[in-house]
Amino acid sequence: MACSCSGPEPKSPAPGFRKALWIALWVNLVMFLVEGFASLQSGSVSLLADAIDFFGDSANYLLSLSVLSMGMLWRGRAAMVKGITMALFGIVVLGRAAWVMQSGITPEPLTMGVVGALALAANLGVAIVLFKFREGDSDMRSVWLCSRNDAIGNIAVMVAALGVFGTGTAWPDLIVATIMGSLAITAGISVVRHARSDIAQGKVSETARTG
Repeated sequence: MACSCSGPEPKSPAPGFRKALWIALWVNLVMFLVEGFASLQSGSVSLLADAIDFFGDSANYLLSLSVLSMGMLWRGRAAMVKGITMALFGIVVLGRAAWVMQSGITPEPLTMGVVGALALAANLGVAIVLFKFREGDSDMRSVWLCSRNDAIGNIAVMVAALGVFGTGTAWPDLIVATIMGSLAITAGISVVRHARSDIAQGKVSETARTG
């Protein structure tokens, strides 16, 4: 998906974006608690990865709210932090999947499927709310990517639950966790690249105002 980084520096956030961020923030906090508890009960690494992602997204939405009324430079810097965080999250998930593969733990598929379906409903709601902001600046785009990745991840968790149920092994769970981790890394890189453009544009605008 192409990103537009050109044009004048926005003076204010898009109408409705602040409200959309608050909705996304609270949904993600609630689902972090629900899915975190479920991951401990089921032993699923993909559920744990999704729960950590919910927590990370909550922090990212809060960061977006804190810089929403600031200029392009600070919003680009906030997006840079979020992009790096997304990539680091992916690395942690891949490491966790490798550890579980060595331990031989098999997760409980019923809990994975039910909680994955609940998380999918929550993330689809958030994605619908944020959909119209997907082509904004790097900060808006990073928020959209978070919600999109979460919905994809929830579907993958449900598929993994079916795989664990059918095979009686942890491999489907580990494969999904690996995909989720890789997706987080690639999305993080995309946000960082867009953020660098916004930071450069913000510096030019700031220099023009002060000069």
